[in-house]
Amino acid sequence: MSRIALAAAGPDIESTYAEAAGAGHLSLPVPYSENPADLLGRLNGAPVPGVLVMDSRSDPDLCLKLAARFHTEHPDTVVLLVTDEPEALGLPAMRAGVRDLLPVTADADQVREALGEASQLADTIAIRNARPEPEAPTGRVITVVSSKGGVGKTTVATNVAVALAQAVPYSTVIVDLDVQFGDVATALNLTPEHFLPEALQSVASGDTIALKTRLTLHETGLYVLPAPEHPAEADGITSAQISHLLQVLTQEFPYVVVDTAPGLSDHTLGALDFTTDPLLLTGLSVTGVSGMRKVVDTLSVLQMFTDRYHVLVNWADAADGVSLKDVEHTLGLPVGTSIARSKGAPASINIGVPLMQSHARDPLVKSLASLVNRLLPEGVVLDGRGRLRVKRKGRA
Repeated sequence: MSRIALAAAGPDIESTYAEAAGAGHLSLPVPYSENPADLLGRLNGAPVPGVLVMDSRSDPDLCLKLAARFHTEHPDTVVLLVTDEPEALGLPAMRAGVRDLLPVTADADQVREALGEASQLADTIAIRNARPEPEAPTGRVITVVSSKGGVGKTTVATNVAVALAQAVPYSTVIVDLDVQFGDVATALNLTPEHFLPEALQSVASGDTIALKTRLTLHETGLYVLPAPEHPAEADGITSAQISHLLQVLTQEFPYVVVDTAPGLSDHTLGALDFTTDPLLLTGLSVTGVSGMRKVVDTLSVLQMFTDRYHVLVNWADAADGVSLKDVEHTLGLPVGTSIARSKGAPASINIGVPLMQSHARDPLVKSLASLVNRLLPEGVVLDGRGRLRVKRKGRA
């Protein structure tokens, strides 16, 4: 667990936070400048803490400036602010790189949970930054991310993976990173013998041959790595293991498609470290688009957001009052792919045959074929029904 420093903790909250932080925490006096060096100079040579909690009530402006400097100069440190005005500080805190705002009224359990999550994030960041530079990947990693469930994430991931596998035989593996409740295998009508934990063991031992035997081959030539068979097995999987797995898979496959759990879990962040083509998926709902805005903001705070992100909108009709322009305005990003409501998608999931596999005449197939064409080698294209077309030189 990362070391926790408490700065300027008022007497009304000090005991609660000290108990939640544990015996290894540091107590620091009130910050008197926006320079992190002034605060860290009081550590008497101790390492920079992984988590810094500041009671911002006495001087919120100073604490925000100090947090912004920490975000720039010490990106490994996760900063939390205690405040009695969370609504007023929400946006400035996000811009300053503050991970979370803790209300003064938080009880001991809430404080313990917040510090635990912050420590886990700090450990993840430290592992990522300490890891040696990996070998340059030869494959592309396409990760589908959504803020909420029920927007068709697994449908998109499986159809993209099947399309790539059919266009370039034996080129593609799909990894189910919804480690508790993933259903990629079900969506592909597979009954696998091996699951993610076994593959991670093979990777840890350096046995890439054994890793390939842990993959399930789909009838389209797609390799599948299912989520754990039992949700409890997810507890032992770390983001570092996921990063290592994807690093190995990119050396073996031209395309690695990753389906994720809703939100930004540590496993998803580990996958995004190695992702070349991130796909942000949302529906046309206020809650869905608002949630995706939080995803974009969080990735920006973690310095993981780049212009490589591709926004997909599923069920893209404005009948419920939200338009594609609303999505672009809220996210500050262009919509790359919009998918009209598909009548065939629910049935295809139920029978385990993706629409891209059956080459159905469907809006989902047409939209995803256009997306997949951006990933395929030059001269290899899919038509509007997902069928392979090889362009000859000199012909359109």
